[in-house]
This record gives sequence, structure tokens and C-alpha cells, in this order.
Amino acid sequence: MRERSGLREAPDTMTTPVPRVVLDTNACLDLWVFADPRAARLLAALHAGAVEAVTNTACRDEWLRVLQYPRLQLGDVARLAHRRTHDALVRHLDDDAPSLHPDVTLPRCADPDDQKFLQLALSSGARWLVSRDGDVLALGRRTRRDQLFDIVAPQAWSLAPGWDRGEWAATPVALRGTVRPPCG
Repeated sequence: MRERSGLREAPDTMTTPVPRVVLDTNACLDLWVFADPRAARLLAALHAGAVEAVTNTACRDEWLRVLQYPRLQLGDVARLAHRRTHDALVRHLDDDAPSLHPDVTLPRCADPDDQKFLQLALSSGARWLVSRDGDVLALGRRTRRDQLFDIVAPQAWSLAPGWDRGEWAATPVALRGTVRPPCG
């Protein structure tokens, strides 16, 4: 793993043994700024290493920009803490890494600024894109139908029924290739 600008960065050829998830900015806010209990399952999975969250420069830059919004009323110390938590739990992928699905056409987001999250989910081989944006969530039907990835709200995300209650061995090796999210 290489370091770039103080961020964890995955090598281009890395094979990920755990399922990947892309968190849009609203999901990051739920996880770290608002500590929304409805996102606790996802946060626990990130801390346990049962799922790997990934980002790229454009998505991380948006996160850092949103942390500056006055309406969040975050001081410098809080912004730094949220940035460090994000960087510790979210792997920064090389922006030049080739897409795992270069010939796939994604649905278009109503807000062009959200398209980068779909592109990252596709190019990184993520199993989920977690979002609270209604327009993004509406695209989940198509991405699921095309067997690309699921788009779910933080409170709807689940690795597998019972994993967080110890009914599954919550190690990456035990989870590798055994879990598909419920579709529907």
C-alpha cells in the first residue's frame, strides 16, 4: 500500500477479499458528523473490517468541502477529527486505476455532481453505494437489475442477516464470496 498526501492508497492490482462499499457525502455525514444510530450497522462493519469503504480524490474532496459548510457548525478540531476518521476507515484508490467494468454504461444522475459516486462504485467493484439522496437511490433499481451494485440508504444497508449479532464469523476470510445483499 502506498501513501499519498497522508492518505491510505490501494495498489492498482490489489484484490480485495472483503466486499467494497462507496459512501456518498450524505452517508459520511450520517456516519461521522451526525452519528446517526440508523447507520450503526454500517459503522460497525467498517470498524470490524467486514466491509471496505473506498473513495477517490473527487469524492474525498467533496467530503472535505462539505465539512466546511457553516450550517454544520463544525470547528477546526471537529473537522480535523472527522477528516481523520474518514481517512482511517475509507481506502483511497488510485485515480488512475483501470475500471473493472470499462464497457458498462451507468444510469445518469439528475445531479451531475453525484455521478462520481456511481462511477467509483462501478470502477472499484463495490457491492454497494450508500446514499441518502433520493435521486441516487432511485437509480438502484437499474444498477441492481444490471447486476452492477446495490444503491441503499445507510439504514437499509446490511452485509448479511445476523453478522453483527455473531451469527456469522465476522472476519474477512469467513465473509469472502459468501454474502450477497438482499435485493428487493
